[in-house]
Amino acid sequence: MKRILWLLLINFGWIVPSISQDMGLSKIGGTIIAHQAASTQQYIGSPSIAILPTGDYIASHDLFGPESSEFVQALTRVYRSSDKGKTWKQVSEIQGAFWSSLFVNRGALYLLGPDRHHGTVLIRRSDDGGDTWSHPTGTEDGLLLKGMFHCAPMPVIEHNGRLWRGMETAHGPIQEWGKRYGAMMMSAPVDADLLKANSWTTSNSLFYDSTYLEGNFTGWLEGNAVVTLDGGMADILRVDDRTTHEEKAAMVKISADGKVASFDPKTGFIPFPGGSKKFAIRFDETSGRYWTLSNIIPEEFRKQYPKRNAASFRNTLALMSSVDLLNWQVHELVLQHPDVINHGFQYVDWLVDGEDMIMASRTAYDDGKEIANNNHDANFLTFHRIEGFREKAKRIL
Repeated sequence: MKRILWLLLINFGWIVPSISQDMGLSKIGGTIIAHQAASTQQYIGSPSIAILPTGDYIASHDLFGPESSEFVQALTRVYRSSDKGKTWKQVSEIQGAFWSSLFVNRGALYLLGPDRHHGTVLIRRSDDGGDTWSHPTGTEDGLLLKGMFHCAPMPVIEHNGRLWRGMETAHGPIQEWGKRYGAMMMSAPVDADLLKANSWTTSNSLFYDSTYLEGNFTGWLEGNAVVTLDGGMADILRVDDRTTHEEKAAMVKISADGKVASFDPKTGFIPFPGGSKKFAIRFDETSGRYWTLSNIIPEEFRKQYPKRNAASFRNTLALMSSVDLLNWQVHELVLQHPDVINHGFQYVDWLVDGEDMIMASRTAYDDGKEIANNNHDANFLTFHRIEGFREKAKRIL
């Protein structure tokens, strides 16, 4: 069965059998954008991807780990492809950017996120395709939120004349991972000067509640700004519950002015395969469906590791969609490796380009010389394309 699946992945173009023979990478899918040897103890994180008005692709990642500067002023690298992802070139390196999202607004390229692990929120602008970037010095030119904040490279979307981006404060009363994060939303008028802090509105923050999920709730994070079917705004977050492999997400409601976040624990938790890991949700008008790529847990791996935390299964990447945000269907296994421990395709960011879905993955894989430190501590940034992704909705796994 595994052999058949592997051949299908190759035949459909999701795995390129020989992209870098000199590194021994005969089975890693797609195209390598960047590689960071595991032995450096600096790991590739936070993939983000954007499409410029010229059609060029932009991708970015940061570096984390014991030998990185993530807790001081984190380092982010930016890459560009002018041939639809076949080849990539590093075009810039930014000090003071972590967990950051690339996005395009009114022809300009932006990068938004904290300056370090639990840092202040900054935004930068590039008018030359990522070669050079503005430098934040204060609230008039890029410093948006002072304090401690958390996120991942989440979608920045446009709705009702505003840009929306999920964020979490890290100022929770319980200073533990997960429990310290308060779900919130940032928004700004699309035509505003996005480098000015007063252009942005932030909602209240919703913190950890020990009563959620019958006491099994241990935090939410990495929220998606998503427009609901009724035209409202929601923040859909990854949910940490270490008692089960039945994963879920949380849907926080955001008021139309972006100022009020609210949550009903009775109805707000929704079944979501892969919901204990980071996922990006976007709506595709052509298909009328919401799409995502997530790290589901196939039954074979649940049986193999029955007591393993759901959040640590990252070796299977699946294409999923929904018509209502409440009921999600798995359509294809896009990437998979039989090893759960040292291989992962995670934190995937993606966009629609014509009939295809393009994506950047934080990939943990053996590089021909050494294995990844573990499935979390990735050593590659890889690019992938799912051709004709909308057709996959006809199939349900």
